[in-house]
Amino acid sequence: MSREITHATLAEAEKLAAIELDDAERELVRARVGRLIAIYAERRALVLPNTLSPALGFNPLLPGETLSGLTEGFARSPADGAALPEDDVSIAFAPLSRLSRWLESRALSSRRLTEIYLSRLRRHGPTLECVVTLCEERALAQAERADREIASGAYRGPLHGVPWGAKDLLDTAGVATTYGATPYREHVPGADACVVARLEAAGAVLVAKLSLGELAQGDVWFGGKTRNPWQLGAGSGGSSAGSASAVAAGLVSFAIGSETLGSITFPSATCGATGLRPTFGRVPRSGAMPLAWSLDKLGPICRSAEDAALVLAAIHGRDDGDPDSVTQPFGFDAAAAVRGLRVGFSQAWFDGEGAHESEGAVLDVLRGLGVELVDVTLPDLPYRTLLRALIFVEAAAAFEELTFTGRDDLLRQQEAGSWPNVFRTARFVPAVEYVQLQRVRRRVMEAAAALFRSVDAVVGPGDGGPMLLVSNASGHPALTLRAGFREDGTPTAVTLHGRLFDEGRLCRLGAALEHALGIRDRRPPLD
Repeated sequence: MSREITHATLAEAEKLAAIELDDAERELVRARVGRLIAIYAERRALVLPNTLSPALGFNPLLPGETLSGLTEGFARSPADGAALPEDDVSIAFAPLSRLSRWLESRALSSRRLTEIYLSRLRRHGPTLECVVTLCEERALAQAERADREIASGAYRGPLHGVPWGAKDLLDTAGVATTYGATPYREHVPGADACVVARLEAAGAVLVAKLSLGELAQGDVWFGGKTRNPWQLGAGSGGSSAGSASAVAAGLVSFAIGSETLGSITFPSATCGATGLRPTFGRVPRSGAMPLAWSLDKLGPICRSAEDAALVLAAIHGRDDGDPDSVTQPFGFDAAAAVRGLRVGFSQAWFDGEGAHESEGAVLDVLRGLGVELVDVTLPDLPYRTLLRALIFVEAAAAFEELTFTGRDDLLRQQEAGSWPNVFRTARFVPAVEYVQLQRVRRRVMEAAAALFRSVDAVVGPGDGGPMLLVSNASGHPALTLRAGFREDGTPTAVTLHGRLFDEGRLCRLGAALEHALGIRDRRPPLD
């Protein structure tokens, strides 16, 4: 194949760049473009591991913007005195906040709880197609250590002895981390991801690596399609598919998921779990598969808002392995009132196609809690196309090796919108356009900052509505929780969006809403 750059070559390339040159301009470009190609070749000779982040980082705080009202400290809800149930299923579905009290008082051993979850993972995991690797030996060893420590008075805190599951893009020492994709099925890291290490330090027990759509897209992975425990014929949503499915089905107490554009929000809404996507940079991504460095976030998927706060308290804070990570105060007070909070909304978000009346009914519940609802509008910006283009370019860089070696052919999905074709197509996005997209992103950040100067939070439907796109681009946190149920028994949801690093208030509002709705304890029909 001839690699000579001619006027005809440039004329065709102009169509991809959406520009038009005359012959004199083409000649000048032709004389210069060879130097660019030589730069590409020199750079491609370097081996850049997937974990190497770009020198350009992302900061959700605008220049001159300051944070106010953030507090440090954690006040759990008081023990409710609930007796340990006699049946294992009821124990499995108990919220983390209650499990931790039973473990601390030694009414329940970590060994027994771990065996309950391992049994459920073996029983329901194949049906839900949500388990990549069962970590039985590691889990039982951690559980026995937790029991010994708790018995000796060396209690580490609310996560001590609590079994959890990791989205299989978090590195686990000596245990395969597959990214849900065939090319990485034999990838066995030598060290734990920062979040995994922090949870182990808190005494949590890792029982399983949970499925994700291959390379964090969708709910289809090399082992199948992860299922919704409320409706087995449907998928669980992507890409934290196994994390949300396993939590909702009572297979783990909590899980860690990740979000670049909806990957905690969507499966949590679909499966009726409570998913917290923290502020960008709040939780370090060291040892986690990068997809889009300026957009990736790690966060907990749980069965209640307070549970999400308990997990976030253990995993947040800067780590040197993630240059975008930061330490900011995190405070949560389960007893603090929500009356008087200003919450933005738009009725149009709840009247759109696919909206369910139970989502809109949450607005009345919020009013009943004494929350002031404020009608808000968003500026007309290309939110969806902006985010998709940014993700495609960064993901193509992260997984360039697959494109150049042809190993992208090993990926299960090969349609026009699947990663192999996305990676190839992204090679034709001009660098100038990528920079311009980042400038538009600054406009989105400015719009989000203006919005949250007037309200404490924003509520939208379960899929997040337009705010999902805004808050992912700007780096603001979001909390997804159950709103009700459809006629077919599947859950509906709403998503609360909060100020930067204000997850404590967001979880407090979510907890009050869960209590008022009274549907948190309803279980899927697996048992």
